[in-house]
Order: sequence, then structure tokens, then C-alpha cells
Amino acid sequence: MNVEGAVAIVTGGASGLGYATAKRLAAAGAKVLIVDQATSRGAEVAQELGGAFAVADVADEASMQAAVAQAEALGPVRVLVHCAGRGGALRILERDGTPGSLAHYAEIIRVNLTGSFNALRLAAAAMAKTDAVEGERGVCILTASIAGIEGQIGQIPYASSKAGVIGMTVVAARDLASRGIRVCTIAPGIFDTPMLQRLPDAVKASLAQGVPNPHRLGDPDEYGKLAMTIIDNAYLNGETIRLDGALRMAPR
Repeated sequence: MNVEGAVAIVTGGASGLGYATAKRLAAAGAKVLIVDQATSRGAEVAQELGGAFAVADVADEASMQAAVAQAEALGPVRVLVHCAGRGGALRILERDGTPGSLAHYAEIIRVNLTGSFNALRLAAAAMAKTDAVEGERGVCILTASIAGIEGQIGQIPYASSKAGVIGMTVVAARDLASRGIRVCTIAPGIFDTPMLQRLPDAVKASLAQGVPNPHRLGDPDEYGKLAMTIIDNAYLNGETIRLDGALRMAPR
């Protein structure tokens, strides 16, 4: 799909994977709507990229509807890259034997899984209104994690949420096939994002040592490159693609 002149919605676009992708989309001629939190650099990034900024909670119906409406006002919505999400450690049983917090678990599921479905359904509705171009109306890219396949100890809510995103991918692609909308998911490994940058250098170096090849953390721009490949290749659909340097997560 040629994105020149089309509108691309990038959630979590003010930093990390979303920001890297938004820059590539803007360079390809897309009008980019950054969707992020009010405390983010969203307005600054939108100005840098010549796009627009919408404040929204991806799991909230009203604020995401407003964000998608803002995107539609810019032109035909053709792309969704959904990078917004959160982490959070939790065990099924804490060290003292008490059950893990249901509220904490539910909140991570709400943001990561319900938020993915909410962004997907609303963006797809906007895409479905557009005229098809060479048989396509739009492309939706979701973000999972290799933790959704090989979650580690203490990752039960995060792993559950990302496994849910992986599970919805082929179903969504089939649901939206008649509308000419493709759906793929990227499952990143360990990337050098703001979340990871809070860790001490020694910890980051240790994490990088576990990546077989290349022997380093992932660069957010590598996520952006893959997102653009998915957008460009009309035969990529219903697929979850690992992006992890052949990393396979150990139990801890």
C-alpha cells in the first residue's frame, strides 16, 4: 500500500516503537496522527512530523472514537500502528503466599488487550468507509511481544495480554478480509525503548548478552522498518512476526 497522502494512526507514537514508526510513515508521505497520553511528547512529535496529536486512553471508547474522528478529518485513514501498552510485574502467588492482585492483572489486560481491540475496531471502521485502492482499504499492525509466547516468571498479566493480541491476529484478518483490510502483529523481543532505558546500564548490557544475533538490544527503528514492510507487502496478512534476534526467553 502506498501511504502517500493517506492518514496513519500511531498509538503510543510519542516515544519508542511508535515514534520510530511515525517518523518512517511521515517520511513516506503519510499524514500521521499521534495518539498518546496528555503527559507525553505527543504535541511536540506531531509538530516535528507535520502531523496531529490526540490525547486518548486506548481502552476508552469515547476518547479513542474522538481520536479516530480527528484522523478522518485529515483524510482517508489507511494505516493503524498500535504500539500503546504497559508492563507490570505480578505473580500468581506472591512470595508470602497471598494471591496476586486481581485489580493489577485486570488493568494490564484492559490497556494491552482491550485497548488493542478498541483501537483495531475503531480504526477498521474508519478504513471501511474509504474507497479501495488496488483492492486494499487499510492495514492494521498490532504489537504483541515474545513474552506472549514465552512469558517469564512474574510476567503473568503482561504475557496473558500479549498472548491475547497474538490470538486475535488471524481472526481479525479473516473478519476484515471482505473489507480489504489486512491485520498483522509484530512480536518484539528486548528493545531499547524508554521503558528499558530506566534500567541501569549493567542490567541492559546483561539483557543484550542474551540475544544470539545481533548481540544487542533491538533498535526501535528496526520495528519501524518491519511495520513499513508489512504496509508495503499486500500478501502479508494474519501473521505474527517475531522481531527478536533469535532470542528465546528463559523462565526468569
